[in-house]
Amino acid sequence: MLPNLYAGNRQKSIESIPFELVGSYVVIKVKINDSSPLNLILDSGIRNTIITELMEGDKISLNYSDVKELMGLGIGTHLGALTSNFNTLKIGKIIIQPKTVYVLQEDIFELSKHSGSKINGLIGVDFFEDYVVEIDYSAHRIRFFDNHKVLKCPNGYSEIPMTIEGQKMFIQLSVLETDSTCKNVNMLIDTGAELNAWFQSFKKGSVRVPDKGIRGTIGQGLNGEIVGKFGRLTQICFGDFCLSDPIVSFPDSACIDEIVKNSDRDGTIGSQLISRFNLFIDYYHKQLYLKPNGNFKNRFKYNIAGIEISQIISFYPQVEVWLIWENSPAANAGVKVGDQIIEINGKKAFQLDINEIKYIFETPSNNPLHLVVLRDEKEISFKIDMKNQL
Repeated sequence: MLPNLYAGNRQKSIESIPFELVGSYVVIKVKINDSSPLNLILDSGIRNTIITELMEGDKISLNYSDVKELMGLGIGTHLGALTSNFNTLKIGKIIIQPKTVYVLQEDIFELSKHSGSKINGLIGVDFFEDYVVEIDYSAHRIRFFDNHKVLKCPNGYSEIPMTIEGQKMFIQLSVLETDSTCKNVNMLIDTGAELNAWFQSFKKGSVRVPDKGIRGTIGQGLNGEIVGKFGRLTQICFGDFCLSDPIVSFPDSACIDEIVKNSDRDGTIGSQLISRFNLFIDYYHKQLYLKPNGNFKNRFKYNIAGIEISQIISFYPQVEVWLIWENSPAANAGVKVGDQIIEINGKKAFQLDINEIKYIFETPSNNPLHLVVLRDEKEISFKIDMKNQL
């Protein structure tokens, strides 16, 4: 691996910045014009920067031109955002301009409460257009390189051609279904989707939904909640590198129809799969180079309990249930939305950060999970079945 060099050309990086890994999100500090540093999730699934939340101490100056409806995944109404054009984005020494920035009129994501870290918004494809970008998950660093020279494939990496559609990046992967049928699929690279992958399943020749599966919440799109079925495929291959028995999802058609109906897109690769690789993204020459890192062989997981949580107050170690998967072990046990979690397997919830709690809900066990919640000022205990259903 060449951590500081532009692969075969041995060109030094123009800039190298650290990032924070929050769950599987890459979070970087960005200044917009003369703003204070803002924490933005690197989201290659959107075109522009979107500000979702500003907090005490955050300062930003934007000139707004109009209000735009943003369209994305999910069931619900389109999301309104104030539009500001001709802005300068500063990332370390890197300056990107002129760029459009959107400010949501309503923060439907509540990323800070759901992640347990300060998150001000998302930075999209703007980040990749002017440089070759290396995302080094092993070292938690992003490096920028001159994109005027063709990058030679680094040793140990696999080279995958990209296509650009609507400024977004797509690659071809091969999928082995449960009946051993092999399919080539066209997938969006989406570092802002905290999942392994999702596939559309309603067009002719699409990846078949596995017989064995469970229903659940896949995520939150710009237009609302995304629900569907989770199941395992036999294999997904990124060039020369193949992952066995990955857990993927199949959204209900109503959640994704507007996005995929006029596209040859088969689905999305999310941050949980992407973070298993270190990668170079050469947007200008439409090439992706990737190599497995230390996360490559980690077990695939899903929300076995079926409990989605958020902090009651941002940055305060007190969590509540904000969503329960339908027919999940938690739903069957009687856990309800709004329950305040106070104890998990004998440990006080305030002693755990939000990602540690999520990890517990994703860990299979033959023993039930013991959960104590506060509801209507009364403590209630539950035993939740944590056997793996996939």
